[in-house]
Amino acid sequence: MPRKFIQRIMPNHETVKNSRSLKIFGRLLHDANLWHLNRRSAAGAFAVGLFFAFIPVPFQMVLAAAAAIPFRVNLPLSVALVWVSNPITMPVLFYFCYLLGAFILDQPSQTFSFELSWQWLGESISTIGPAFLLGCLIMAVISSIIGYFSISLLWRQSVVNAWRERAQRMLEKAKQRVHHD
Repeated sequence: MPRKFIQRIMPNHETVKNSRSLKIFGRLLHDANLWHLNRRSAAGAFAVGLFFAFIPVPFQMVLAAAAAIPFRVNLPLSVALVWVSNPITMPVLFYFCYLLGAFILDQPSQTFSFELSWQWLGESISTIGPAFLLGCLIMAVISSIIGYFSISLLWRQSVVNAWRERAQRMLEKAKQRVHHD
């Protein structure tokens, strides 16, 4: 089941290969291991993609692709998973990251309003920045670990269930043959 579901949500590898932002990787994208879908590559892709989903930079997909290459995990899945933090979910996720970082640093959370300006960004880096970045790093690590082990366990359970169903079908066929003889 995980394989079929993942294949349905995964972007086409030709689309990913031809992406302008990933052209910087050139021939590295021709490694067949980056396009295979098995338990190891899917679990690793979840770890990579979820890690970079919590890194607050505008080029998360490029970072996920760059990490997928040396780890030899499924590249399209790694790139797609960074979209967990998308323009709709990002404010909530990153605000939670800030609150987590403030809690860990034992700082009171500050109220702030977002402004799209260099001045606001400069001031925020010194006030809420440390708590925000720490929270992002913690959530990146935790989500990647949970993603890796969850997919690995789900995949394994799916294989075990398929083998049990197959054994059950074979047993039923054997019983039917005995009754007919």
